[in-house]
Amino acid sequence: MGIVKIDDDLHEDARRASAVMCRSINAQAEFWMKIGMLAEANPTLSFNEIVTMQFSAAHVRLPDAAAA
Repeated sequence: MGIVKIDDDLHEDARRASAVMCRSINAQAEFWMKIGMLAEANPTLSFNEIVTMQFSAAHVRLPDAAAA
Protein backbone atom coordinates (compact mmCIF):
# COMPACT_ATOMS: atom_id res chain seq x y z
CA MET A 1 0.00 0.00 0.00
CA GLY A 2 1.26 3.45 -0.81
CA ILE A 3 0.32 7.06 -0.47
CA VAL A 4 -1.23 8.85 -3.43
CA LYS A 5 -1.16 12.64 -3.51
CA ILE A 6 -4.28 14.15 -5.00
CA ASP A 7 -5.49 17.71 -5.44
CA ASP A 8 -7.34 19.15 -2.43
CA ASP A 9 -10.47 19.84 -4.51
CA LEU A 10 -10.54 16.25 -5.79
CA HIS A 11 -10.14 14.99 -2.21
CA GLU A 12 -13.10 17.14 -1.16
CA ASP A 13 -15.15 15.75 -4.08
CA ALA A 14 -14.24 12.21 -2.98
CA ARG A 15 -15.23 13.04 0.61
CA ARG A 16 -18.62 14.36 -0.48
CA ALA A 17 -19.25 11.48 -2.89
CA SER A 18 -18.23 8.95 -0.24
CA ALA A 19 -20.93 10.26 2.09
CA VAL A 20 -23.58 9.90 -0.61
CA MET A 21 -22.41 6.41 -1.63
CA CYS A 22 -21.88 5.18 1.97
CA ARG A 23 -18.21 4.45 1.30
CA SER A 24 -15.04 5.58 3.03
CA ILE A 25 -13.08 8.30 1.25
CA ASN A 26 -10.44 5.71 0.36
CA ALA A 27 -13.06 3.29 -0.99
CA GLN A 28 -14.60 6.08 -3.08
CA ALA A 29 -11.21 7.03 -4.54
CA GLU A 30 -10.44 3.35 -5.21
CA PHE A 31 -13.81 2.93 -6.95
CA TRP A 32 -13.15 5.94 -9.18
CA MET A 33 -9.66 4.65 -10.02
CA LYS A 34 -10.92 1.17 -10.84
CA ILE A 35 -13.77 2.45 -13.02
CA GLY A 36 -11.38 4.88 -14.75
CA MET A 37 -8.87 2.09 -15.43
CA LEU A 38 -11.61 -0.15 -16.83
CA ALA A 39 -12.97 2.72 -18.95
CA GLU A 40 -9.52 3.34 -20.46
CA ALA A 41 -9.12 -0.38 -21.18
CA ASN A 42 -12.65 -0.62 -22.65
CA PRO A 43 -13.35 2.74 -24.31
CA THR A 44 -16.48 1.53 -26.11
CA LEU A 45 -18.28 0.57 -22.88
CA SER A 46 -20.51 2.95 -20.93
CA PHE A 47 -20.23 3.41 -17.17
CA ASN A 48 -23.34 1.25 -16.69
CA GLU A 49 -21.90 -1.51 -18.88
CA ILE A 50 -18.66 -1.47 -16.88
CA VAL A 51 -20.52 -1.69 -13.56
CA THR A 52 -22.76 -4.49 -14.90
CA MET A 53 -19.66 -6.34 -16.09
CA GLN A 54 -18.12 -6.03 -12.61
CA PHE A 55 -21.31 -7.26 -10.93
CA SER A 56 -21.35 -10.24 -13.28
CA ALA A 57 -17.70 -11.03 -12.53
CA ALA A 58 -18.55 -10.97 -8.81
CA HIS A 59 -21.57 -13.24 -9.39
CA VAL A 60 -24.02 -10.61 -8.16
CA ARG A 61 -27.55 -11.30 -9.35
CA LEU A 62 -29.16 -8.13 -10.65
CA PRO A 63 -32.93 -7.72 -10.81
CA ASP A 64 -34.44 -7.62 -14.28
CA ALA A 65 -35.40 -3.98 -14.91
CA ALA A 66 -38.12 -5.04 -17.37
CA ALA A 67 -39.81 -7.11 -14.66
CA ALA A 68 -39.88 -4.23 -12.17
